[in-house]
Amino acid sequence: MRTAFINKLTELAEKDRRIMLLVGDLGFGVVVDFAKRLPDQFINIGVAEQNMAGVATGLALAGKIVFTYSIANFPILRCLEQIRNDACYHKTNVIAVSVGAGVAYGSLGMTHQALEDIAIMRALPNLSLIAPGDPAETAQAVDYLAQGHGPAYLRLGRAGEPTVHKNPIQWRFGRAIEVLPGNDLTLIATGTMLQTAVAAAERLRTQSGLSARVLSMHTVKPIDEEAIREAAAETGRIVTLEEHSVAGGFGSAVAEVLAESGVNARFLRIGFPPVFAHEVGNQDYIKKCYGLDVDSVVERLTGFLRLHAQER
Repeated sequence: MRTAFINKLTELAEKDRRIMLLVGDLGFGVVVDFAKRLPDQFINIGVAEQNMAGVATGLALAGKIVFTYSIANFPILRCLEQIRNDACYHKTNVIAVSVGAGVAYGSLGMTHQALEDIAIMRALPNLSLIAPGDPAETAQAVDYLAQGHGPAYLRLGRAGEPTVHKNPIQWRFGRAIEVLPGNDLTLIATGTMLQTAVAAAERLRTQSGLSARVLSMHTVKPIDEEAIREAAAETGRIVTLEEHSVAGGFGSAVAEVLAESGVNARFLRIGFPPVFAHEVGNQDYIKKCYGLDVDSVVERLTGFLRLHAQER
């Protein structure tokens, strides 16, 4: 996803001098081409994320569209006060980009694991929150954000994620994408869990003949309430998947919609428990430890379906 991000941003910045990229003294293997080609639109702020958010706001107030870039929690939680008081309060075109969401940097320990960020960032007024499911969604999200739509948080994976969509997509801000049709239940995934959701749905179809609808909810805020209500009414069972804590995260956002919808549907959240993950290892290893690998997800879905089998 980060390659799709920087390639699209570089392409757009060459055409629009308002677009700027600020980094916190990292990511040079990723941003070096942007810096060389567009030196007047690039600033390495240094290891000073709070300052980076403040500088970004000043530039945005002067007419720029500013992307701040760092890993995991560093471009958001370390400078949360500046994002809240400066970028959000003034409704500026500051887009905080976090690469390595979830446990992508799991081998570096809990300091580099972003498992609370959705819960925190979606509470900020005026801020949009986008978590693309694959490189194709990432490129189109950057295209949208670079037009300048106010403060935003762009939550990305790290590198090497496959393109889940087999055909060209019509990406629209605030609107879910139906990746697979289905009538027996709906899997709503955000961000890096989209690939897992598709694999689990295909496994269910092969093993049990069940058709699972898969929605990519790339925009967490504002969330696509219509797609959630429609899926709940038509399939009766909703399961959310997120590489994030279930406390206040994406699943909670969907639960809020369901609770106020009046639709009678069974609901399950799949994500990390609200604990610090003390395990150290690569992303796949830690996800498996917490039941977010495909096998574990299919097992939970099977139990969920068995529990509510007689209700439809």
